[in-house]
Parts: sequence; structure tokens; C-alpha cells
Amino acid sequence: MNNSWSRKNPTILPFYPSVSLPDGQQAGPLTKVMTRRGGIEGGLRKDHGFTLLELLISIVMLGIIILIIVGAMRLGFRSVDAGEKKMESLERIRASFNIIDSQIQSLVPLTYGEESGKDEGTYYFAGEKESLQFSTNYSIWGGQKGYVVVTYKVLSEGNGKPVLYASENIVGIESSKETKLLDDFDTFYFEYFYKDPTQEVGNWVEQWTDNLIIPEKIKVHLVKGERDLSIIIPVRVRGSMSEMLSESPPKEEEEE
Repeated sequence: MNNSWSRKNPTILPFYPSVSLPDGQQAGPLTKVMTRRGGIEGGLRKDHGFTLLELLISIVMLGIIILIIVGAMRLGFRSVDAGEKKMESLERIRASFNIIDSQIQSLVPLTYGEESGKDEGTYYFAGEKESLQFSTNYSIWGGQKGYVVVTYKVLSEGNGKPVLYASENIVGIESSKETKLLDDFDTFYFEYFYKDPTQEVGNWVEQWTDNLIIPEKIKVHLVKGERDLSIIIPVRVRGSMSEMLSESPPKEEEEE
């Protein structure tokens, strides 16, 4: 009876193998247990490395992270570069407007050609849609003394983009200096405020044809797309040019 019971319910005995270690030490007791399915679970467990699929997934994830970081850095650099260019453009516009405003408000009605035998010379002031010329005592290059003749002219560069240039020369001297004022717009043009003596309300014209009167105001247009940035500059000189020139104090007569 005991034998039959022992066959149906076998006794599980502990198994203690000895494992030789490199240092001459022996491992502790390891137990192998017989499972119900007849398998054997060993007390020793081997560590497995990464599979090829796991390595590929890690490499792909690392590449995605690197792409995100590089893209963010490039976007940041572009934003900084665009901001610097915009600041430079705004500073150039401000400086150019200051130059144009100062020179127009310092306009002086000078003439030339008196030596040809005419009673009155020809005035330097000439206003067109894409050019403006006048005499002033304000020079872009501050080192120049005396009156200068300033010319603003819209020219096209090689790519067809308009550029506003300013050139000036000292009265009586042909050599001139030139500089670029503005180039970041689609077009530039000038308008002049004309008011007929018989009318109460004046209007803006693109060409100045009166040789005896200068406009009260000059408008500079800077157009980019649908945006028209304009500035109205008042002219301090009033009245006709002949009247303004006659206002200079008369010279004292020499004593006989």
C-alpha cells in the first residue's frame, strides 16, 4: 500500500550540485524541481542581449530625435537671421527718412546760369515722379561746407528691383558723391503739393512744372506689395523763389 502511494505521489527531493568557480569557490545550493509537465527549471538563468529588431528600433528613434533637434536649431538660426535683417532694414529706412527730411526742410532756392546773360538764372529745383533735385545747406557727408545740390533718383538694378539713390555735389563743382538709400521696396515715387493762388484747396501732382514757386509739401512713397508707406515733408521756404531771393538784406552803398 505504501508502495502504491509513493508511485502516485513521488517525493520531491532537493538537488544540490556543486559548481566550480574560477577562484576555487563553490556555488550555493541550487534546486531543480520536477514540474507537473515533466520539465526541469534550473536555478541558473542566462542573460540574453538585444535582438536585431530592438537595435533597429533604437537606431530609428535616435535618428528621429536627432532630426528634431537639428530642425529646431536650424529654425532658431533662421529666426535670428531674419530678425537681424528686419532690424537692419528698419534702421536703414529710419536713417534714410531722417536724411531726406533734413535735406528737404533745409532747401535753399539757388539758381545757376546767370553768367549766360539772362536776367534770372535757372533754379536747381526740379521735381519728377521718380527723381527730385534741389539745392540745400544740409549735406549727407557732414564734412562738406556750403550749399550742395542733391538729386534723388530711382534706378533699377540687374534683377529689375528699384533702388533709391542719393547723389550730391557742391555748388560750382562737378564732382559728386553717390550713396544707396533704400532698396527693399517694390517701387518709389515722389508727389508734390500744388495749390493754385485762385483755389482754396490744393492737390498732389507727380510732376512739378512751376518754375517760380516751390511746393509747400513733398510726399515720398515707398510701396511694397499692397502697403504704401509714405511720409509728407513740409518745405520751410514759402512764397515764390524770386521773392525769397529778394528778401536778402541789401548791401550798403559805398561812400563816395
